[in-house]
Amino acid sequence: MSTKPLISPTRIYVEPAAAELPRGRAVLDRFPDAERVEVDSHWRIPELHGDEANARRWVRIKQEALVLGVKKSLSARPNGRSAHFIAPSTANGCAMACAYCYVPRRKGYSNPITVFANIEQITGYLARHVARQGPMTEPGQVDDAAWVYDIGENSDCSVDALVSDNVRDLVELFRGLPTAKASFATKHVNRDLLDWDPRGRTRVRFSLMPERTAKLLDLRTSPITERLAALDDFRAAGYEVHVNLSPVVVHDGWLEDWRELLVALGDAISPATRDQLAAEIIMLTHNAALHEVNLRWHPRAEDVLWRPDLQESKRSEGGGTNVRYRRGLKRALLDDLLGLIDQYAPYLRVRYAF
Repeated sequence: MSTKPLISPTRIYVEPAAAELPRGRAVLDRFPDAERVEVDSHWRIPELHGDEANARRWVRIKQEALVLGVKKSLSARPNGRSAHFIAPSTANGCAMACAYCYVPRRKGYSNPITVFANIEQITGYLARHVARQGPMTEPGQVDDAAWVYDIGENSDCSVDALVSDNVRDLVELFRGLPTAKASFATKHVNRDLLDWDPRGRTRVRFSLMPERTAKLLDLRTSPITERLAALDDFRAAGYEVHVNLSPVVVHDGWLEDWRELLVALGDAISPATRDQLAAEIIMLTHNAALHEVNLRWHPRAEDVLWRPDLQESKRSEGGGTNVRYRRGLKRALLDDLLGLIDQYAPYLRVRYAF
């Protein structure tokens, strides 16, 4: 197993305005030996974004580069699946390298972590947005009693917490908001979060897939066994713990692999965790451009991700063209997985599946 840290920046690209803010200075102080490169915009760094040659340096860039910027536009977008609202990002990009990740499609290729330094502005906006909603009066599939805000749409908050205190600030914000919860999905077990005392106001969704598939596709992430072992600990520390069964990737033996995972899930958790556990199921969506990039750095992944015999084109909500399992086939595949859940994890409430 590699002993290299997940992220150890040797170069930080800095917007001047970010460097002037307290959080920006704190990030720079955290990595005092890193070279600092001033940039006009975190969106426009040619040597990081938009250069296809970077596919060959994908993982190295994620480990060694960090970007420090200011979030210009603040909005909480309605969602309705994982959350009621998508909160304004406090970071984007990731130090991990999952072969199916949609984020690189939106910001160049390797897309290392960008930290937004204007955290006080973001938390102030969120507090006001929550206040405007008032109490939630009708329960739904997102939550029975609270407005849920996804705080990690474009990054992994457990990894972001290795770089700055932004995520801790968000957890502490929602700890004091009785009508709302924060929520984020993660593939990294960061046990520093266990000391944050969230008091039930942050939902952590641990992403799970069978170990065999994860070893091929979930690069630089925590092993599935480590994620399973963390579920009880995070629930005991005051988090609401859910799981994301995602992405569901179809290949020879996939159902048997999922059966083994569901058995392992049941063996790993206590009755208290089981009683509050819920799941989201997300079938694989892929993309032709990402397929081409993956062929440059991790072609073995495409043996299972790129399946023209099973997939069809799909127009995404953002206007892009992706591929997914064919409509009728997708329903049958999903029903097969739901049948396994009924048999091997009947306690697991499926919040939504698509």
